[in-house]
Order: sequence, then structure tokens, then C-alpha cells
Amino acid sequence: MAAYNAAKGGVVNLTRAMALDHGKDGVRVNSVCPSLTRTDMTEKMMGDEKLLAKFSERFALAGPGEPEDVAAVIAFLASEDARFVTGVNLPVDGGISASNGQPPQ
Repeated sequence: MAAYNAAKGGVVNLTRAMALDHGKDGVRVNSVCPSLTRTDMTEKMMGDEKLLAKFSERFALAGPGEPEDVAAVIAFLASEDARFVTGVNLPVDGGISASNGQPPQ
């Protein structure tokens, strides 16, 4: 996981740097940071009930995301509605990033 997490950190910082470098050219640079989302890559994870239970402890919303959830956010960021949004690393995670890791009360 270390290499995967390091790569994610690189994307976060690259997004910020590119937003600063290219904003004056009218280019917006943002990234989307999804959590557990039902895809081919997570198929095995979706079959692991213990792992899903652990994730469920931290989801503020219903549970794993769907590809459409992530796509809708990307469509928004690419639209004119987001014309003043740049340098953002937007979590699309059902509220996992709002969790402090404690079990629900």
C-alpha cells in the first residue's frame, strides 16, 4: 500500500502545483479522490464481508460508491458551474474522510 499511497499524495500535490502554474492561462486543474467504489478493481473487496463491515463503520452515507457517483463529480468539475474551482482535491467518499476513525456512536 505504501507505493499506492505515495502515488496518491503525488497526485494531490501535482494538482495544487499545476493549478497555480496554469491558472493564469485559464486552465483549471482539480482531482477527485474517491473512496471504495464498485469497479472491476474492487470486485474482490466487495466480496469480503469483514472488510466491508470495517468500511461501513466509517461511511457517513450508505456505503460503497458507484462509478456514476464519481462520474457526476467529474462532470461538475469539468462544467462551467465549476469555473472558479481550481487546485481542489475533492473527496468523493461517502463521508469517510469526515470520520476520525472511531466506531459509530
